[in-house]
Amino acid sequence: MGAKLFNNPFFSLFSMSNTEDQLISNNVLSLLYALLAAIGIAIYLSWGIMFGVWWDVGLYAITAVLVSFGIIGFLLYSIKD
Repeated sequence: MGAKLFNNPFFSLFSMSNTEDQLISNNVLSLLYALLAAIGIAIYLSWGIMFGVWWDVGLYAITAVLVSFGIIGFLLYSIKD
């Protein structure tokens, strides 16, 4: 049962079996974190354009969380050993 779980393609992103797999998974994860930051900026801009509200605490809260996790995650996964 355990061997089938780790042969799943989803878990292969997080495998540390060899350096090439780890490099690919780091590239995929850094891309996902960069996408998270881009989504945060897109939400801020689209909300501001659609509703004309640029000074909203709730909008800042969502944008800050998405962009900060995106930038920190991207930086952590883009560091070369």
